[in-house]
Amino acid sequence: MSSIREEGKDKIIFVTKEDHETPSNAELVEEDPNDPYEERGLILPNGDINWNCPCLGGMASGPCGTEFKDAFSCFHYSKEEVKGSDCLEQFRAMQECLQRYPELYPQEDETSSSQTSQESATAEPSGAEPSGGEASGVEPSGVESTPASEQDSDSTLPNTETSPES
Repeated sequence: MSSIREEGKDKIIFVTKEDHETPSNAELVEEDPNDPYEERGLILPNGDINWNCPCLGGMASGPCGTEFKDAFSCFHYSKEEVKGSDCLEQFRAMQECLQRYPELYPQEDETSSSQTSQESATAEPSGAEPSGGEASGVEPSGVESTPASEQDSDSTLPNTETSPES
């Protein structure tokens, strides 16, 4: 005999061996192919955009959701030879909106450059030279430098770097 216990929002059902031996009488509900809330990917069977798709990363519901939907819809339904070339105004409006919320939508170049700086500052491979910049091609300031071997091969550029010996 099975027993049921409820704990808050959860319902815990304990079943016996006999309960498992009897065939299930559960009826499966046929899925509605037109249910817009069912996870079906980005494009629904009828060709519409599934704004609830997790692949959109919440962009459709954020503060720039309307601008995102306008731009994405324009691109999706675009019939131009260069797909989306007729959507520049919508994408410009979306970009302007994204720039008004930098804390929610950080620009990639800011994010990637700060991550790269942090990674190079914290991770030094074993056996690497001390952080003088010569082994990695990155100066202590974080600016990439040209290795000396490449500088020597181009005689048109003056060598303005000073060696550590001088």
